[in-house]
Amino acid sequence: MRTFPLSIGRSLIWCLALLMGCTDSYLPEALESPPNYLVVDGFLNAQGVTTVRLSRTYAVDSKAVAPAELRANAFIEDEAGARLGLREGVAGAYVSAPLVLDPAKKYRLRVLTQAGQDYASEFVPVKLTPPIDAVAWRATPEGVDVLVDTHDDQNASQYYRWDYEETWEINPPYRPNVEYVNGQMRDIVVPYPTICWGSALSTAIQIDKTTALSQDVVSGFRVRRLARTSERLTSRYSVLVQQHALTKEEYAYWELLRKNTESLGSLFDPQPAQLTGNVRCLSAPDQLALGFVSAHSCTEKRLFIARQELPQEWDVRTGYEGCLPPDTVYIDRPNPPIPNPVVILYGAFNPLSGNLPIEPVYGPGPVLQGYTAKSRDCIDCRTRGTTVRPTFW
Repeated sequence: MRTFPLSIGRSLIWCLALLMGCTDSYLPEALESPPNYLVVDGFLNAQGVTTVRLSRTYAVDSKAVAPAELRANAFIEDEAGARLGLREGVAGAYVSAPLVLDPAKKYRLRVLTQAGQDYASEFVPVKLTPPIDAVAWRATPEGVDVLVDTHDDQNASQYYRWDYEETWEINPPYRPNVEYVNGQMRDIVVPYPTICWGSALSTAIQIDKTTALSQDVVSGFRVRRLARTSERLTSRYSVLVQQHALTKEEYAYWELLRKNTESLGSLFDPQPAQLTGNVRCLSAPDQLALGFVSAHSCTEKRLFIARQELPQEWDVRTGYEGCLPPDTVYIDRPNPPIPNPVVILYGAFNPLSGNLPIEPVYGPGPVLQGYTAKSRDCIDCRTRGTTVRPTFW
């Protein structure tokens, strides 16, 4: 066993004591009050609608969402100065009409903020993304893997990025037949929905390159893994995979961003590198901007998975496990009330409580004793999704 001199051992113990005693969190002033940098998120769609989101940096300890950059003038510009405008939508999103960009030209994004700052990305070439050959799924001991295949016979793509949009059915466990309105219980007039649809966008950075291969072919790249207990697999699930062909410079940007965001933050991890991109402030060169704007087309393919197709022994959850069984709320009276009474309950159906009645509970006689009940989140699936059926469903 390796030993240390006594003086070194005492020093180590003293250092450990100091570290263990330092429990107060520390946020440098620069992190608590960061500079107000512009953040540009999006790409110039070479064959479709361009959507670019503009926001500002905010404090690392803030629980707020990124503040949107509103009332800016945004447009696509080619090297000859021709402009294609983007209109402002909601939450700092700027959207174009359907466009077809000329592959023989270079384009950039130009942004004039309400404060008078002039930003522009670098002029970039137009890349045409090859079609997705196939999107398939595979059952594994861990769950479901969603895999993508693609290739480019021209060997011109080589750098790829994927994102996806998920949609799934939500089936609540309860079908209430009564409701509490104006202090009175009655038969329900407008039933709660029996099905909703949840949705989510990808957050992980999924990139791959074929530069080390003899052919520009991607085979079986995993873009999504769902746990075998995932509530998204309860009934029917769909994923729309979107594919982007990148330039070498944009791939390097996304690779650095992935490394910065996936680091666990230990002393032995690579330290985060400064990430800026290709957007610059023309009116104030020392003003930093974040984001990388490229110009390429996007191809996509959709996949459906039904619960019946998955291994039957899988313990797929519904997401409503915590809602079972229902509670019982008893009528606050020593004697049973007359039918359809104005009842006084233990505050259970106060609108502020969020509880909803489900159905009557009868005792011997039968005598109305109360009602089963549960929180709105357990009954109304609109708290978890929408009742608007997707057009592709």
